Amino acid sequence: MDYRPAVAADAPAMAELFAANHYDALTEGERAEQGFVQGAFDTETLRSMAENGSLLVADDNGHLTGLLGLASPADIPTPPPPVQALLAAQDSLQWQGHPLRYTPFLLYGPVVVAAAYRGRGVARGLFTKALQSAPNRADLLIAFIELSNQVSWRVHVTGFGMLPLGEFTIGPRTYGIVAAPTHPNPSPET
Repeated sequence: MDYRPAVAADAPAMAELFAANHYDALTEGERAEQGFVQGAFDTETLRSMAENGSLLVADDNGHLTGLLGLASPADIPTPPPPVQALLAAQDSLQWQGHPLRYTPFLLYGPVVVAAAYRGRGVARGLFTKALQSAPNRADLLIAFIELSNQVSWRVHVTGFGMLPLGEFTIGPRTYGIVAAPTHPNPSPET
């Protein structure tokens, strides 16, 4: 499996993968069993994100098996409501005793893995690639996960060790904000 930055030519396959796993395309049972993604990510949006370096993909010999958004908040000219809510909460959210506003971070997500590749380490590979590509750009990866998406919560918090920072609500949906440091923990001085 090759984990790499997305290119514009990946956009149609990314759009197909995203659409197949979108909240509105799945039944309630499918959402509970496999998780879901949300937002408006059509081919042109994904092409633009690939061109500005905001996406990573998992590629199995030319077959796109997963994607991960990884963007600086400054690279999102018109943030959707959940990103707006996260940005508005920067002063109340804390990282190592300091307001999040003073910690450089990248927005992590959406993340989606093709059904045939789930449980095979693709999400972890994308997460690892995100951590490897982020240290020169940010100190943290920040994600928001709708709390009803327990699959995503288990993968990111229980599986990857992302740390909960807080919550926000938009209409009937509550989101948890989670973070992962991009730099390894320094060794204690002796």
